[in-house]
Amino acid sequence: MNDSIFVDTNILLYARDASEPSKQAIASARLEELWSTRTGRLSVQVLNEYFVNVTRKLDPGLSPEEAWDDIEALSAWEPLALNMTLLNRAYHTQSRYQLSWWDSLIVAAAEASECSRILSEDLSDHASYYGIVIENPFRSCS
Repeated sequence: MNDSIFVDTNILLYARDASEPSKQAIASARLEELWSTRTGRLSVQVLNEYFVNVTRKLDPGLSPEEAWDDIEALSAWEPLALNMTLLNRAYHTQSRYQLSWWDSLIVAAAEASECSRILSEDLSDHASYYGIVIENPFRSCS
């Protein structure tokens, strides 16, 4: 594992969510840090979830064109593609850790990307899966 950090969808969404100003500031700062250190990682699954949620669920949301601009920029992080190897690892992750399917895909993608941490609000802060530590950057907001 290296110092790469996997970014869950909710971090990307909060960076665009004006209705949550404290979380928006934290998410934006963390993403800025990952850009400057070139340590951010994600998957095609995360980009899919981001596009749907940022265009349909945020109020105000982004237009499809604006969301696509974000996705094109994030492609610099070389998103991990969904394939049968990743699905197989997610299945074993779900069985081993009793996670939801979607969270199992996140953990499996982070492992395949050789990340040391996952930034996520959805997974339990400080939990460890395959040695990858979960970090909830919003823990002080709760």
